Amino acid sequence: MTDSVGFIGLGAMGAAMAERLQEAGVPLVLCDPNAKALEPFVAKGARIGSAKEVAEAAEIVFLCLPKAAVSASVVAEIASASRAKIVVEMSTIGKAAIEPMAAALAKTGKVLVDCPVSGGPRGARAGTLATIVAGDPDAVARIRPLLEIVAKNVFVVGDRPGLAQIMKLVNNLISAANMASAFEALVIGAKAGLDPDLMVEVVNASTGRNSATQDKVPQSVLTGSFDYGARLDILYKDITLGLAEAEALGVPTWTLNAVTQLFRHGVTAGKGPEDFTALITLIEEWGGAEVRGAKARAKG
Repeated sequence: MTDSVGFIGLGAMGAAMAERLQEAGVPLVLCDPNAKALEPFVAKGARIGSAKEVAEAAEIVFLCLPKAAVSASVVAEIASASRAKIVVEMSTIGKAAIEPMAAALAKTGKVLVDCPVSGGPRGARAGTLATIVAGDPDAVARIRPLLEIVAKNVFVVGDRPGLAQIMKLVNNLISAANMASAFEALVIGAKAGLDPDLMVEVVNASTGRNSATQDKVPQSVLTGSFDYGARLDILYKDITLGLAEAEALGVPTWTLNAVTQLFRHGVTAGKGPEDFTALITLIEEWGGAEVRGAKARAKG
């Protein structure tokens, strides 16, 4: 690809995806309020500008932003730009936020593709993300080669922006519930005297295995590193968005309401900026037992 591609938002996820694009030879035009986040890209030839300037320089503009209000503000700037044709919203902000943004862009002849991602910064750097896509089929076809640079899997779930947001929230609700149940159950076992390494090995060979026991616990809890790569408050934001969608659809959420309370407590206890795997430390404190592997215990 010789045309420049715009990328707005170089946080942990955005920077990792932009790195993949730049390493693949895609010319980038970037925007982020953090000058330090821009420096490594500029050193390799990327251009920088305001959101509108990015949209004046590139027909395809990716967004990876922290909240709906920020996305809406950026989209308002892009709407008045002449060159941008396709806006790829990779943030997780919910259906209610995506739909008016898509409508606003459509009035100026632009297309919004709803495209949240799953897999965290590690997956982004490794190119193993899952992208969940909903939007105009022609626009989706045009951006697919770019998505295949940053993601192992590209799932098209519909042609209506908002559907990909729902799919991402379904995934994150399940992931959060897995974490909550795994953390509590493992503390139970540790308090009873079971070896944490062996517990996780048994669970992962049995019916209790899930993404928390297979990935998050071995990588970030047993090691005591708590560095899986996603903030607790960001996942809590996604949980609340998912429950709002459930409320709008009239779907009961007895289990997820309980999960939400645990994550809410984690945020109010001051752990919001920490890695979401650090949530287990609250349960460990309450339960009086730690879930650490032999190597972490040996280090003291």
